[in-house]
Amino acid sequence: MILNKVINPIAIQSEYKDFVDKFINSLLAEFKGKIHSIYMCGSIPKGTAKPFQSDADFTILCENPSDIDYESLPTIKERLLEQYPILTKIDTTICSIDDVLSKPNEWGFWVKIICVCVYGDDVGEKVPPIMISPAFILDLNTETKEEVDRIHRLLAHASDNEMKTRYMKGYSKRLLRALYSLVLEDTGVWQDDIHTMKNAIVTYCEIDSALVEYLYACYLDSHIRVEEFLAIADEVYRYFEKELHAMAARRSSKDL
Repeated sequence: MILNKVINPIAIQSEYKDFVDKFINSLLAEFKGKIHSIYMCGSIPKGTAKPFQSDADFTILCENPSDIDYESLPTIKERLLEQYPILTKIDTTICSIDDVLSKPNEWGFWVKIICVCVYGDDVGEKVPPIMISPAFILDLNTETKEEVDRIHRLLAHASDNEMKTRYMKGYSKRLLRALYSLVLEDTGVWQDDIHTMKNAIVTYCEIDSALVEYLYACYLDSHIRVEEFLAIADEVYRYFEKELHAMAARRSSKDL
């Protein structure tokens, strides 16, 4: 099975169009000639964003990410968040064109399947069709442990309640996405709707459904003790890691 694009076509609501244009123009003005293309994912380009609840997710592609002054980005974001309080936050990811083309099952998947191009030439069109397979699922999760460990550390050391809530929500979403990747061969499609993702995991994964429901509840409203959440998150990740290792073992045995 070939994965299809998540967002097609772009349907930005009127209340967000001015913000998107200003953010893109701000990036281009700040990093003159250093940006190849800009992409968005999530509810804003889908046309399902909710004022004061949704955030903005951008991916910036360039020849050399080191050309981008990362310290300039927070200033741009803060200025626009003041102008557009309907946004909860602005996330930016920066990667190279080479990463997208040389890692089709990682960055290539992200740009080709998850994102839509809102400025420049779409590099995702140069990424070959992505086939759902154990090899793809394993490649897709190459950096999952590193990401999970990073969020775990941030949450464990967070002292501000607002940051705790944000980290718990992000951690829950990351774990649900990891679990969903395990059932791609069953669903045949990548979902970015968390509720749909959760239901598919409950249907196809052998994991205790109560753990999945707990993560989903934390994604919606994470006002719980950090220690309790981390204990559940660790249990979920152990299940995920065990299943991923089993998938890798099955793949290796077939290659022999």
